[in-house]
Amino acid sequence: MTTRSDLQTPAPSTDVAMPAPATEEATTRHTREEISALGAGLRAATDGRRYADVRALARATVPARLMVRDAAQTVPEAREWTRRSLRELVGLGLAGSGFPAEHGGLDDVGRSCVDFEISALGDLSLTVKSAVHFGLFGGAVTSLGTDWHHENVLPQTLSLEQIGCYAMTEYGHGSDVASLETTLTYDAATDELVVHSPTRSATKTYIGAAAEDARIAAVYGQLVVDGRTHGVHVVLVPLRDEVGQPLPGVTLGDNGHKGGLLGVDNGTITFDQVRVPRRMLLDRYGGIDDSGTYVSDIDNDNKRFFTMLGTLVRGRICVAAGAAASTRKALSIATRYAVRRRQFDAPGHDGEVVLLDYLAHQRKLLPAIATSYAHLFAVTEIIERLQDLHEAPEKDQEAHRELETRAAGLKALMTRHANDTIQVCREACGGAGYMSENGLTGLRADADVFATFEGDNTVLLQLVAKGLLTGYKEMWGDLDVRGMVQFAARTLGGQVVEATAVRPLVSRLVAAAARRSEDHTLLDRGWHLSMFVERERHVLETLAARLRRGKDHDAFATFNAAQDHVLMAARTHMDRMVLEAFVTGIDACEEGEVRDVLERLCTLYALSSIEADSGWFQAHNRMSAGRAKAVTTQVNKLCAELRPHAVAIVEGLGVPEAWLGSAMLTEPEVWTPGVPA
Repeated sequence: MTTRSDLQTPAPSTDVAMPAPATEEATTRHTREEISALGAGLRAATDGRRYADVRALARATVPARLMVRDAAQTVPEAREWTRRSLRELVGLGLAGSGFPAEHGGLDDVGRSCVDFEISALGDLSLTVKSAVHFGLFGGAVTSLGTDWHHENVLPQTLSLEQIGCYAMTEYGHGSDVASLETTLTYDAATDELVVHSPTRSATKTYIGAAAEDARIAAVYGQLVVDGRTHGVHVVLVPLRDEVGQPLPGVTLGDNGHKGGLLGVDNGTITFDQVRVPRRMLLDRYGGIDDSGTYVSDIDNDNKRFFTMLGTLVRGRICVAAGAAASTRKALSIATRYAVRRRQFDAPGHDGEVVLLDYLAHQRKLLPAIATSYAHLFAVTEIIERLQDLHEAPEKDQEAHRELETRAAGLKALMTRHANDTIQVCREACGGAGYMSENGLTGLRADADVFATFEGDNTVLLQLVAKGLLTGYKEMWGDLDVRGMVQFAARTLGGQVVEATAVRPLVSRLVAAAARRSEDHTLLDRGWHLSMFVERERHVLETLAARLRRGKDHDAFATFNAAQDHVLMAARTHMDRMVLEAFVTGIDACEEGEVRDVLERLCTLYALSSIEADSGWFQAHNRMSAGRAKAVTTQVNKLCAELRPHAVAIVEGLGVPEAWLGSAMLTEPEVWTPGVPA
């Protein structure tokens, strides 16, 4: 048994100055990107009102060598590259902006999400390495700690003097955080917390930075005071000494080679009766006073637990933003390749046909690009909403719960879209797409895990459905159906209407569409919105009725039998939220070519979604078979109309060409079989 008397303050392995946000003068250090006027206009439209300058400055100043890692690197080489690049990223001001200003940050949690998004346009190992240290570890200290923790931990975190990790997941429990087995037992005799892994399944695993670099961990475990367990809390536990060796009682392991993110040193941590001072407990919401008594302003253990997790909502926003960024990068590579690569002769064509001139190829890429634009507007909106609520003088509980629900849904939606779309992009580039040097296989491997970290997508969609059924009034407790039915018994018919009415523009468009005949509404934005609204309303109402019918039976069995319905309710809600964000974003644009292209992209997104779910719309008498065929015809027409603007449209996705890291795009021409090189 060993005692930690205080925080470890190891000497940094490399000198690094305290970071400062990049300045306008820094833009002269790197060559500015040359893009089309339409591409520049689309970027300006999607960059948002608040952080447009941050995004633009990053594109102008961050060198490609920080965004592109050699795909042939070994695991040790990738880890060293990531370690070194992180320090440069900090020097450019793309880290730590969410920390309090008095400790060297900008007190801008929205900006921290933008920093994550920007770095995700490059190498995801660097993104995740930064996010683990600044976002997860630093975010836990900032959100769950008190002034003492801020003063004694954050400066070293911001300067990279002390690398931290986020020790939540265990072999036995991942998404079920409330059931973690690690114990944090208070010893009144020594005024210390004893951190212990009582079983093998309590071993912390997949912990970023644990294998090599982390000197300290934010450890999640069950707090036990005077024999009573008060639920999951977080304590800071030093892991390594000044020369990098594990401290007594701490056993560290290396998860080894992974399916992606080779630059991140994921590892395992086991604790054997490790002692730390009581003040190492992050006790903003619950702690132990000087008399050794547990104290908290939140009496209910479940409410306290969800309050603590709710303060870390930006992690899910960051993952959503990062997944969306990775998707845009993949689409940028595949589309640029598709306008260069030729395949097969055709009558009336001079030479072989460019890939993107084939309708089948357009259908692979252009609807996905339209969806990515929709996601970009939705991400920009939620990031700005996060910062608005952070700056509000008084906390609006319902607004925060709605934000948490939306963040969970966007994370699930966008990580699913990322994994599906990156695979499509790989296939769309044929054999070239399978070459590591062309960037897509590495991107596919790295983005894969986004679907499961920061919350399993299925669990997150269940949380979205719970938020809808309870109207964000009650987010505490587990997913027990009885509690949901209690709230679902209220009239849900008006709930979706009220949510839509928050946006007057959307209400006007839906009302106008209702007055038009079906023959004239296929391209009408109000019709698109009304289809999304009615689908959500019907699915939610029928789910509530289904749960009510089972309220007197076994709760788990009832809920388990309705899981397909629960997930659909969450998905249809998020689809509506994304479409509304797209429509609202376009409304802020001036008339002209940029707005015209965005309108077509929005229509393509809406009709593609309706087409994909046409079976449901027809089965529920929302659309005729003839109408469904007309939707498919219109999707094809929109693809053809957008085809001439393809390169400008992917420029508008915001990924500088130099950041793509794709060898096949650097050649003057892509070689075609039968044509001399």
